[in-house]
Order: sequence, then structure tokens, then C-alpha cells
Amino acid sequence: MRKADLINQISEKTGIPKVDVLVTLEAMFKEVKDTLSEGENIYIRGFGSFITKKRAAKIGRNIKKNVAVEIPEHYIPAFKPAKEFVQEVKKLKTVKEEQPGADEEM
Repeated sequence: MRKADLINQISEKTGIPKVDVLVTLEAMFKEVKDTLSEGENIYIRGFGSFITKKRAAKIGRNIKKNVAVEIPEHYIPAFKPAKEFVQEVKKLKTVKEEQPGADEEM
């Protein structure tokens, strides 16, 4: 499912115009990004948590040049689903195949 499909479904189920749903979703995405970039986590009961994880410094290798490269410690965003969310997904019998062109942005 793409963002456009999500917007269409929310609009159909709630009766809210698509433009308003788009603005709301974009505001939510921006707030999640801003909050995580400030080092704060977001907890949504029954859905999951948007968290930052610390990656330790390590030595990597540039295979083409056969050179060791130091990768400094850094933080990455992560999502940890709630138990209820995981249980719903576990009930799934099959996974729908992706539609051609599903990787295109809205």
C-alpha cells in the first residue's frame, strides 16, 4: 500500500476530504521525524513506539580499496510494534503481493 492508497482509505472510512487527510498525515510524519531527531521517543498505546537506537562505533571495510574505515557511533530511527499489533499480524494467513509500480512516491 502506498501513501495515496492510505489517504484514499482513510478518507472513505471517515468521510474527511482527501486534502485534509493528506495534511494531517504529513503533519504526523513531520512531527515523528522532528521528535526523533531531538532524541525523544514516541509511544502510541496499542500501536507501537517510534524510538531511536544507538549504534556503537565500529570498524568497517571498503572492499574495493581494501581499507579499514572507522564508522562513528550514531543513532538510527526504529519502530517497535505493540503486543496487540504483533498479535494481529500473526493471525495473517497470506501476504498480498505488491502491485507493479508500488514503489513510486505519491
